[in-house]
Amino acid sequence: MTDPVRPGLLEQIRFLHELGVDALRLPGIPVPAGNAETDTVSSLEAVRANLGECTRCALSKGRQTIVFGVGNPSARLMFIGEGPGEEEDRLGEPFVGRAGKLLDRMIAAIGLSREQVYIANIVKCRPPGNRNPREDEIAACFEFLVAQIESIQPRALVALGKVAASVLLQDPIAITHARGQMREFRGIPLMLTYHPAYLLRQYTRANRQAVYDDLRQVKALVDQAGSG
Repeated sequence: MTDPVRPGLLEQIRFLHELGVDALRLPGIPVPAGNAETDTVSSLEAVRANLGECTRCALSKGRQTIVFGVGNPSARLMFIGEGPGEEEDRLGEPFVGRAGKLLDRMIAAIGLSREQVYIANIVKCRPPGNRNPREDEIAACFEFLVAQIESIQPRALVALGKVAASVLLQDPIAITHARGQMREFRGIPLMLTYHPAYLLRQYTRANRQAVYDDLRQVKALVDQAGSG
């Protein structure tokens, strides 16, 4: 009897094949932490309850749903994007459109699944026309993002794109220059990399390889922290 296919394995192989990798030793998929998960879930639920049906900024007037976050509440790795798009606004979950499908493949390429990480955004309501969020909108949401991070206590963060990186660093950066840098957010290692939407626009092998290298580096850091 053959073993069942691991979750995300086919996506991992497909993404690596696009990079020209023909032979590889597949990494093991770590088992999510279980004992502390109940407390973390309660903590995240408290953050969501505090957020309520938020009307703290003008984005609330045009949204369909609040897009809070999704994934493992005890995740060792947390991804942070810019804000919800049209599909995310409709479904209430981050990264479910084309960029989300690519993010799933990026995560699978380092031996993880969407269910093992946590995914959130800088703002939790869709900016009109998918424009960049404004300073007042970011400020209204930021305390809730910080509360999510403090509840989850990931071993590393990944900032997806210029907006997420600039907000977390409190310093405007050009992601084309800063990509691949490992910084910190409140003592947590923070990897800066391209947003999946950028990859969809500039889907070159060099860009795919760069993101894969970034994620592989942060995954190695997370694994090393777990073995210490």
